[in-house]
Amino acid sequence: MKVHNRNPFPFNYAFLTTVILQSMALHAQDIAEYQLPVIKVQAVRTESKLLQAPASIQKVQAPESQLNTHVNVSELLQGVAGLQINNRENYAQDLQISMRGFGARSTFGVRGIRLYVDGIPATMPDGQGQSSNIDLDSLDNIEVLTGPFSAIYGNSSGGTILTETKEGQGKDSIQVGINAGSHHKQQANIQLQGGSEQVNQPAYVISSSYFDTDGFRDHSAARKVLNNAKLTWNLEDGSKINWLINRTKIEADDPQGLNRAQWQANPKQVNDAKNIYDVRKEIEQTQTGLTWNKPLNDQQELYGMVYFGNRQVVQYQSTPSSAQINPRHAGGVIDFDRDYYGADFRWTGKEFLPNTTFIAGLAFDQMREDRQGYENFDATGRYGVKGDLRRDENNTLWNLDPYVQASWQFLPTWHLDAGLRYSNVHYESDDHYITTGNGDDSGSTDYQKLLPTVALGWDILPELYTYASYGKGFETPTFTEMAYPTVGTSGINFNLKPATSDTAELGLKSQNTLGLFTFAVFHTETKNDIVPDDANGGRSTFRNAEKTLREGLELSWQKQLWQALNVRTSYSYLDATFDADIPATTTKPLIKKGTYIPGIAKNQAFVGLAWQPEQGFQAGLEARYMDKIYVDDINSDTAPSYTVVAANVGYLWVNQDWKVNTYARVDNLFDRNYVGSVIVNDSNSRFFEPADGRNFSVGMSVNKTF
Repeated sequence: MKVHNRNPFPFNYAFLTTVILQSMALHAQDIAEYQLPVIKVQAVRTESKLLQAPASIQKVQAPESQLNTHVNVSELLQGVAGLQINNRENYAQDLQISMRGFGARSTFGVRGIRLYVDGIPATMPDGQGQSSNIDLDSLDNIEVLTGPFSAIYGNSSGGTILTETKEGQGKDSIQVGINAGSHHKQQANIQLQGGSEQVNQPAYVISSSYFDTDGFRDHSAARKVLNNAKLTWNLEDGSKINWLINRTKIEADDPQGLNRAQWQANPKQVNDAKNIYDVRKEIEQTQTGLTWNKPLNDQQELYGMVYFGNRQVVQYQSTPSSAQINPRHAGGVIDFDRDYYGADFRWTGKEFLPNTTFIAGLAFDQMREDRQGYENFDATGRYGVKGDLRRDENNTLWNLDPYVQASWQFLPTWHLDAGLRYSNVHYESDDHYITTGNGDDSGSTDYQKLLPTVALGWDILPELYTYASYGKGFETPTFTEMAYPTVGTSGINFNLKPATSDTAELGLKSQNTLGLFTFAVFHTETKNDIVPDDANGGRSTFRNAEKTLREGLELSWQKQLWQALNVRTSYSYLDATFDADIPATTTKPLIKKGTYIPGIAKNQAFVGLAWQPEQGFQAGLEARYMDKIYVDDINSDTAPSYTVVAANVGYLWVNQDWKVNTYARVDNLFDRNYVGSVIVNDSNSRFFEPADGRNFSVGMSVNKTF
């Protein structure tokens, strides 16, 4: 265990910011007139330019030419400052995504940060999200928002990822692609798209893909079918309608984590050599949504969004029958059917007061879940099958969040931005499994918090901007995290408290002939942080830590070096610790103040070079460094630090109505044996999820315009 002292706020980082600001200001004064591209963003709603948004925002544009298999969103988001995204090589558990340490506790799916696809939430009202329904083949851009202003999105907004898919444009076209790679990876996709000049006919993008792999590890095969459609109407009155439909189906085996000896002996193995449990997951999700923008006049606009979805999951776990003898044990098979829906309506008004923009809105989300648990063995003792019922409940949760925002340019180069959201989440569980030894676990609880945000921004020069911001965050436990009071019991853990955070941030941005540069330092104090308690047999329990502290800095720089040669770099530093002792329990030792929060890398760095002309030869080289990651609360072991390199080449051929894109790529070029992610606090010390060794992929797509 490592314990060390903390500074109250990283003033040394703030001083460094001042030095950089002064030096860049002096340089920018000498820059000759230069036409710089304007980067527009939507993440903070009241500002449309990246350079003058009072928040840490990074925008990733989907490349014109394909350079990867387009299966995981991590393919595009590697190297975003402040974002830790780990590929488990386990399609049953989704990517492990965290921002500034929020979400690092997740053993599957996404926690603590919010995901949106074309304005439609990919995060449930309780804060549980998934990235599996993001269609990379039709993606246009991704905006990553970190820091205090994420609170404008309400619950579990330690960070926000907003993805936007393409709208149909121009003539009708069809694109067909195929990719193949190591471990019998294969992906086929087809996309139809076209624009429209008539108000009664929509522009459209319709995309479908199939992915299949044997997996890097034993028992890690997966199949994924993803269908996505987007229809866009631009009406005569200036309003715009987007209708989106998405369906995802995944069947994936789960090799689970390994202990250190297993990982070092054979990283490809499944944790149970005989694989008697046949651990796996099946997911089906269907979602549709509608967004509507309506300008009332030059100063006012209305926005509306509604969505509906259904998610069905069946998961077989590695729980021995001996553990399920306990009459309160919920079994080794999770089976739920979840309906969810919601809406968001807001009004935007400009110039009601001089140089001001106001926003007022109301967001509503609801989720109804029919959840069962079954034994994972039959009468003969065979595992990996659905046995007798051990859990049966209906869970409901909903939120109704009013919010307001304002942006005021009170001096020619100064502006003030503020927001206020009342976030509230209501949980209810109705237990139908009541037997001898297992009583009625029904119950309900409410969580609510007022979330203010404020930022002061200063345009030092047209090419140089700085801001200081503060915000209060709020994170409720998800239903999955509340699902078990302890590993061997059933019912809902209503004793879990929501976490609340206070974040201060100081940022600097510059866009000039030297490129686009962003810098941010931050200090976050969290009360009642939700942390893993135990993980055993695929089942995780959670508890609250009285206080945690996160301090750090983020740097990014990108520039067009010469002609079509671009460089992109980033560095992230995050010191995340428990800021108060966590008392010992009957099964857990004392966690001392100053101990590192597990699952979080202290240092990350990325550099990428890309040669990407509009057509012709393409090439790229990337290097990524990840610091060591502690695996549990007592810091007993770590996943070692690593550096991996990837390279790609390709050719883009364009001739009138035809476009042909070919590529070849190698990841982990030097065949590094490293851990891709960790299962925090696993009770069997099976913390490690190994990453793939050197692996290859090739692909080709053909596009024809009619």
